[in-house]
Amino acid sequence: QVQLVESGGGLVQPGGSLRLSCAASGFTFSRYAMSWYRQAPGKERELVARISSAGVSTNYAEFVKGRFSISRDNAKNTMYLQMNSLKPEDTAVYYCTKRDGGSYASRVDYWGQGTQVTVSS
Repeated sequence: QVQLVESGGGLVQPGGSLRLSCAASGFTFSRYAMSWYRQAPGKERELVARISSAGVSTNYAEFVKGRFSISRDNAKNTMYLQMNSLKPEDTAVYYCTKRDGGSYASRVDYWGQGTQVTVSS
C-alpha cells in the first residue's frame, strides 16, 4: 500500500534552514505529482508547494516564495522541501502528500503522518 514517511523536522532558530524529506513506497513514484502541506496549531491545513511527476513544474504558496524549494529524486522515490530563512510563523506540522495524477494540479489522495517544524529562539 501507499506509504509516505516524512523526516527532517525539528527545532531551528529564526533565519535558519531545514530540509524535509519524504520517502515514498507502494506506488510508481515517478508517475505522480507530489506536494507539501502544513498545519499550524489552531489553523487550517494549507498548501506549501507542489511538484509535477517529472519535477519540471513547481508551484509555491506566496508566503514561501523565495525561501522554500521543492524537489524530487525519482530514482530514490523521495521528495524534498528545502526551507531557508525560516520564521516563527513557519512553525507547523508539515505533511507529504501524493497526488492522483502527473500534474501538480491533480487531487491529493494520500497523506503522510507529518513532521514537526518549530522555529523559535
